[in-house]
Amino acid sequence: MRKLSRRGRQTVLIVHLVAAGAWIGIDVIVAVLVMVGRFGSGLETRSLAYRALAAFVVWPMLISGLVCLATGVLLGLGTKWGLIRYWWVLVKLVLNVALCTVILAVLRPGMGAVGDYGRDLLTGTPDPVEVSQLFYPPAVSLTALTIATVLSVAKPWGRRGGTPARKPATERPALTRTANSA
Repeated sequence: MRKLSRRGRQTVLIVHLVAAGAWIGIDVIVAVLVMVGRFGSGLETRSLAYRALAAFVVWPMLISGLVCLATGVLLGLGTKWGLIRYWWVLVKLVLNVALCTVILAVLRPGMGAVGDYGRDLLTGTPDPVEVSQLFYPPAVSLTALTIATVLSVAKPWGRRGGTPARKPATERPALTRTANSA
């Protein structure tokens, strides 16, 4: 893939940062709803928190994660960092794919039961579904997204083995014409 222009890189980077910010914000909202559902005062408030989790969390979170993934891949392929040239980029890529997979494979299938639990709270016969485990998704996701943010800023660990460093254009030997070349 050819390198992104300066304006192209800036545009993709802005979309990447906004999507990452949205993802973090959604995770914070999930944490708040989980805490209100678990410890809130009044069954109506707790019920509403669980029903909101079931209705509104998965798709915005997944979409922001996928936008981060797509823009991250574009930035990796279209800039000097490469997609798997540096450890910090590879770790961010793995974290993003893992979190999106967890959203689809673990979080999404359980949201129906969470919504049912919220509705059943109002009737006084809550489903025996275990909702105390809901603390873990935002805790894990926020931790992983914080690590990804730190990696983006600190850029630790250097290049991966087997990926040779490209010399900047100023350090490359200049091509000179010889008398034999015409």
